[in-house]
Amino acid sequence: MTDMTVDDSAADRLESALTGRIDRSAMDTIADLVQQVPLPELTRLVHTSTPLQSAVLFRILDKDDALAVFENLPPGYQAELIQSLREPEIAHIVEGLDPDDRAELFGELPANVVRRLMSGLDAEEREMTTAVLGYPKSAIGRYMSPEVLSLHEDWTAAEAMEVVRARIDGPETVYLLPVVGSGRVLLGVVSLRNLIAVEDSALVGDMVRESISTQALTDREVASREFLSHRLIAMPVVDKEDRLVGILTMDDVLDIVDEEDAEDIARSSGSEPLDRSYLSSTILRLVKSRIVWLLVLAVSAILTVQVLEVYEDRLDQVVILALFIPLLTGTGGNTGNQAATTVTRALAVGEVRIRDLGKVIWRELRVGALLGAVLGSLGFLVAGLVYGWAIGLVIGLTLLSVCIMAATVGGLMPIIAKRVGADPAVFSNPFISTFCDATGLILYFSIATAVLGLS
Repeated sequence: MTDMTVDDSAADRLESALTGRIDRSAMDTIADLVQQVPLPELTRLVHTSTPLQSAVLFRILDKDDALAVFENLPPGYQAELIQSLREPEIAHIVEGLDPDDRAELFGELPANVVRRLMSGLDAEEREMTTAVLGYPKSAIGRYMSPEVLSLHEDWTAAEAMEVVRARIDGPETVYLLPVVGSGRVLLGVVSLRNLIAVEDSALVGDMVRESISTQALTDREVASREFLSHRLIAMPVVDKEDRLVGILTMDDVLDIVDEEDAEDIARSSGSEPLDRSYLSSTILRLVKSRIVWLLVLAVSAILTVQVLEVYEDRLDQVVILALFIPLLTGTGGNTGNQAATTVTRALAVGEVRIRDLGKVIWRELRVGALLGAVLGSLGFLVAGLVYGWAIGLVIGLTLLSVCIMAATVGGLMPIIAKRVGADPAVFSNPFISTFCDATGLILYFSIATAVLGLS
């Protein structure tokens, strides 16, 4: 307990020193405090500081600690930090990264910086990095490790173990070993545990079991969700001819899923995801992440105003109708957002596919009808007791109609977005709320006109 208190105090003092004036005296203080702060806390400080402050901290860390901290930073922030460091520091950090992590970093850097960094790598590392960079950013091949330890089907267990011992420091994982035939065609996998357990004379080909693999051009989220759904520790990656080109590991999958989930959460609330921590983001960056969607929603909201203008004479005749507008629009927006969020999640994990559109519509229509029946009955009873049964009937029927419409549209929009190649989260909450507001008001005033005999 005492040690944790010391670490927390040292971390606070280090953070204060980094945000103050950086002179020779401050550098001595920072160097002393760095020795007292554990690596996870140093990583947090680097991530939440400005690139300049992080660069100061990096110059004090020893090479191994600097690399360990750097590997845990998002690629966008890595790129900004790289451009704040001197060439020798950059070369050491880039050389220590795995090929897939290096390729992800290079995707964020200017081309001239990438060329300089590539020229500093040895031939083998340069070749592996180039292979990964050859895949699109959305493909899982961009995130695989090309440095994979594979076994040949004709080897004996003793020969295979000899190869594993000789190359154990290179690959990201050796717990699951792909087995290849002629032309590096993937035949299956062998676990290291099984390899150790058999007789030395046993053939690798006799131990092979069928593997779940993915093609290098598969969308990264699709491959990652499949990886997690099968609870794998590693997944071989193949080309179109089923030749082994790399391996996907758990750490890369978790990074991809975290990034995709962060994008969905941000876009469903009407903003763009940040590529760095909140505290280290500038005010301008935060504004840029939100302003576009606010402008889109503001323009879309004009539809609601226009609907109210069209039915202004109905409001003049029965002023009490205006009291229920927030209730009805809020119910429609919430119902649509619930349906959209559920279907978007189902799409992401593979539970729903584009061809299931009809099933989703029919299911959400029934869900909306049941929700509307419950809310409508309650609205009819409360509004009827207070404002009269005619108004109660209008509110009850409108809640029923709005819930059916909103749930159906909410379930429909993510699938349409997926079909046209857009992000389902973008088509979800912001646009559905606006659509349901306008459409809900049209339903409301149409029902009120019919029930109350308005003209």
